[in-house]
Amino acid sequence: MTTNLAVNKEQSGINNTQNTGRIFEVSKHDSSCRARTGVLRLGHGDIQTPVFMPVGTNGSVKAITINDLKEIGFNIILANTYHLYLRPGEEVIEKAGSLHKFMNWDRNILTDSGGFQVFSLSALRKITYEGAKFQSHIDGSRHFLTPEKAVEIQVLLGSDIQMQLDYCSHHGASRKEAEKALDITAQWLTRAKKTWEDSTSKGYNGKLFSIVQGNFFPDLRKKSAEICIEADTPGIAIGGLSVGEPSELFHETIAATAALLPEEKPRYAMGIGTPEYVLSAIEHGIDMFDCVIHTREARNGRVYTREGALSLKKTENRLDFSPIDKECGCKVCKEYSRAYLRHLFKTKEILYSMLASYHNLYFINDLVTNARCAIEQNRFIDFKREFLSRYANGGNHEG
Repeated sequence: MTTNLAVNKEQSGINNTQNTGRIFEVSKHDSSCRARTGVLRLGHGDIQTPVFMPVGTNGSVKAITINDLKEIGFNIILANTYHLYLRPGEEVIEKAGSLHKFMNWDRNILTDSGGFQVFSLSALRKITYEGAKFQSHIDGSRHFLTPEKAVEIQVLLGSDIQMQLDYCSHHGASRKEAEKALDITAQWLTRAKKTWEDSTSKGYNGKLFSIVQGNFFPDLRKKSAEICIEADTPGIAIGGLSVGEPSELFHETIAATAALLPEEKPRYAMGIGTPEYVLSAIEHGIDMFDCVIHTREARNGRVYTREGALSLKKTENRLDFSPIDKECGCKVCKEYSRAYLRHLFKTKEILYSMLASYHNLYFINDLVTNARCAIEQNRFIDFKREFLSRYANGGNHEG
């Protein structure tokens, strides 16, 4: 169907703040590194940064209710354009009034354009300068996603932040492939921005973020960053990371790329969530990040503690009636033991996924909240060192 870019502002719940201009203010810089705190002003409320965004791919964070998300303290979540476009489809969201109304979430939503999902369908897609042709992973039906279409769908969703359609090349790609992906992403950005600007003139208040690509070639990263800066979108994301590269290369690339980006715009590192990667991103001045790892690992029996990751399914937890983490303030750690949670996991009780996912999301939100406090106190590097030393040396909790 063709998306109507005219947005009913009352129906979508989006306020009438200025569509263009600065949406981000830096509050505090840490003097020992590039870490910073700030305020991101969006249509459904202000966001304190740095901020972690839980991933609700299909309009739902797996095993977590919206009340749980609010209770933990999240004011922004991520949903995925590709998945929502395929199911339930544009017509359902349009009839509901917006994704916010459809899922009963009155806070901010960032939507990925679907570029990464198309990238992951290597055998089912073909990418050209016109757009991405792909087959649905659900029923094999054929679709064509253009940068214009990606914007239009996200307008219909009512996204507070929407991402441009981009072409992500895999780790190990040749320079020629990386150059082509960068060039396509740049051309798609020009087209996405024009469609987004047209939509804002019709009442849409969501903000478009451009995406830096370039694979792991420093000069291509620099070129892509310059293209994004020239486009002057409200925010800039760093894409193409955490795609199988060695950790040393990740840290090197995120540091170099973040240093290229303008001070006054929010910086978003896409798809990172481990404590090590999150703290590295914050150290280099990244403001936003997301990942599915916390709920995915929770469902598979792995939870986070200050002493490192813990495998609840191990036999040693069968008679352990202590909480997941004695220092954690979440309701799961206050009310349930490792032994009970292991029992729920072994018996495949749905309650297990709900409780473990809640704890893991609480853990990462608490880590980022404490990182913000450390920056405000001008001691982020010490905080990072202390946390990772304990986290890494907490013993062998894998398995």
